[in-house]
Amino acid sequence: MHRFNFRPAPLALAVALGLAAVGAHAQVAPTAQGAAGLSIAAQPLAQALNDLARQTRMELMVQPTLVAGRSAPAVAGTLTVNEALGRLLAGTGLVGVIEGSTILVRRPPPASQGETSLSEVRVQAQAERSALTEHTGSYTTSLAGTATPLGLSLRETPQSVSVITRQRMEDQGLTQLSEIAAQTAGLVVSQSGNQGSDTSPIYARGFTVDTYMVDGVRQVDSNYTDIFQTNDMAMFDRVEVVRGATGLMNGLGTPGAAINLIRKRPTADFQAAVRAEAGSWDHRRVEGDISAPLNEAGTVRGRLVAAAQDNGSYIDRLKESKRLLYGVVEVDLAPRTQLLAGASVQHHDATGHARGGLPAYYADGSRVQWARSDSAAPSWAYSKRHNTSLFASLEHRLDGDWRIKASASRTQSHYDELVGYASGGYPDRATGAGVTVWAGRWSAKPTQDSLDVQASGSFDWLGRKHDLAVGAQLARTTYFDPTYTNWWHDGWSSAVPNIYTWNGNFPAAPNNPSVGTYSSDERLNSAYATARFKPLDPLSILVGARVTNWSRYQTDTSFSTSTTTFTDRAESGELTPYLGLVLDLGAHWSTYASYTNIFKPQNNKTVNGDYLDPQTGDSFEVGVKGAFMGDRLNVGAAVYKARQDNLAVSLPNVFAPDGSQAYESMSGTSTRGFEVEASGELRPGWQLAASFARNLTQDRNGGRLLTNVPQNTAKLFTSYRIASIGKGLTVGGGVRWQNAIYSDNQGPSRVRFTQPSYAVVDLMVRYAVTSTVAVTANLNNALDKSYYTTTGNSYYGAPRNLRVGVDVRF
Repeated sequence: MHRFNFRPAPLALAVALGLAAVGAHAQVAPTAQGAAGLSIAAQPLAQALNDLARQTRMELMVQPTLVAGRSAPAVAGTLTVNEALGRLLAGTGLVGVIEGSTILVRRPPPASQGETSLSEVRVQAQAERSALTEHTGSYTTSLAGTATPLGLSLRETPQSVSVITRQRMEDQGLTQLSEIAAQTAGLVVSQSGNQGSDTSPIYARGFTVDTYMVDGVRQVDSNYTDIFQTNDMAMFDRVEVVRGATGLMNGLGTPGAAINLIRKRPTADFQAAVRAEAGSWDHRRVEGDISAPLNEAGTVRGRLVAAAQDNGSYIDRLKESKRLLYGVVEVDLAPRTQLLAGASVQHHDATGHARGGLPAYYADGSRVQWARSDSAAPSWAYSKRHNTSLFASLEHRLDGDWRIKASASRTQSHYDELVGYASGGYPDRATGAGVTVWAGRWSAKPTQDSLDVQASGSFDWLGRKHDLAVGAQLARTTYFDPTYTNWWHDGWSSAVPNIYTWNGNFPAAPNNPSVGTYSSDERLNSAYATARFKPLDPLSILVGARVTNWSRYQTDTSFSTSTTTFTDRAESGELTPYLGLVLDLGAHWSTYASYTNIFKPQNNKTVNGDYLDPQTGDSFEVGVKGAFMGDRLNVGAAVYKARQDNLAVSLPNVFAPDGSQAYESMSGTSTRGFEVEASGELRPGWQLAASFARNLTQDRNGGRLLTNVPQNTAKLFTSYRIASIGKGLTVGGGVRWQNAIYSDNQGPSRVRFTQPSYAVVDLMVRYAVTSTVAVTANLNNALDKSYYTTTGNSYYGAPRNLRVGVDVRF
């Protein structure tokens, strides 16, 4: 029997979630058109207009880019729709028109041209159809498209969805994807080496996360999915995370999670921002972001984002350099046709880079207590990750609410990692001898071409309105690159003479020329259809399926033997079904259930070098969700279970013939657990993101797997804006807690390595000096907690550190 061990942090979090639900204010009941008792808070204009439409039971027609980045004042009292609309639009330069039961918002037509046609989007007032989070000031969004292609709200989606918004990134100073993952409900970053290598897997529900998406397009590279963790957040509006199997949207899926990064879009009006930041360990970062209409009519809009960061580290010798440039243009080709095109370039370079930490045990079997700054990296070790992406999409809206969208992209990554880390052996307590350096290299330039075509809209059947989406996706990733020798090198000694006095300069890097070539041609093609039927007002039935063809052709050529090994794997006609039910329990609550299956070809190898068979299984989830205050507060709880065969389990310190980690396949494994989450506004100015997750992964005999990944995690961050202090003072803080983790058979005595449960506290403050200038400070690990981020070696989490930034907005 598995018992829950209640700790103060998760208990406090549970109380916070309860208060969030109890304290949430119900929405004002809708009233008839005309004079009405209205109550609309000061907030972003898009949300305010939606609240007006909802409270008056009217529809809203507005081009989303027209209202993006604009704010609206509070409007309250008994007012006609025209009166309320005029107050909301005052000073925006936009005009509002009432046509029957529809509210239209548009630009005033140029005097010389008369009335112009609109590029409008019709939405139902009962649901906010813009998922953009920039300028909302919110920790949630009411719309997410990663779980299904139907454009559903969080409450309407029968899966667990978390969103890290633009405001949350800015409040917590989250600039890298790994930092996003550490703050997301149910995700665990199991870091055993520096970022920029393959030793910081992200786990969700007992599985490594290998599904990464950008604007809904899956990044395909079975050989090295860890490169997709290297993303700077300056160019993204939000990050959506769907926990559970996502085969309906991806073709290949495990019951872990899918991470979808959503790019920023151009805005209807001019805006610009500059941020300069400095912090501990020589941290320096500068960001610039400018967006504006590019012609007088506002039908062409552009945006440019740039970021540069250089930093040292709490770990000796580690230095990082990061660069980002992102540009995007949006063009209204016709009233109902829009073109989007852009490009991005990212560089993430690191020197003094280590794939692991120093040995955790002495040769006599006792534990070593290293300083948190002690490095396992030779001075010659480095990691270089560069990424260039070109993308474009064309969207056309048909009569009614149907739309057709086609997207194409080309992404080229270039990674070159000269690996070195002194994790081998065990030091002699007296002399410091006995430690060895693992050394190797991998480098490649994978290029991915993707095409995505989708049509979605509603249809009438049996007197009721239903939703349908159909589409197809094609992706191909290719590369032809050199191979190198890993871990063992002829004529090279890996020994460190004395680890206590080691400065990283000895041994020198091994002579490691290319020993062959390696090529890969991976293709992922699929077609899908999904529908949401509404047989009753409170009941939604989601039915969908995707048919997937996957293939990967590889060659491996050895210079020494002049031989080439060919590997050709393929899976055709794999059907991924999806079924979901959502039942509304009232104005604010819904309950749901969902099912899908699991299918994923694996790149993991056995000790003999054979690939494991595809991972298969089933995933079930039931839960309850709530939405309050006009969808500005979302809460949810879920219970899930997954059964899988051919689960890859790593064999510690065992390698395949090519030097990669060796795995064994386990069938009959199961994962089960539950999650609770709340995010959004508790009251005006008060934002909350809180979660608790418990997961248990077992083999067929009930034995626990993944003991080095916490079963229980709790995360809380909250901020409150005090408008009466100066131009506004925002204070915030949070805590991240996890239970104990361990690994058996560690060290020369084959003992258990345990990292006890721990909590990390973060604090923030922002003061608006003027209406355009603000100063922000983030104090991370405020209590300076010392802890290992994983078990097996001595890799510590970051000590207390401070970052201070100045924001200027125009």
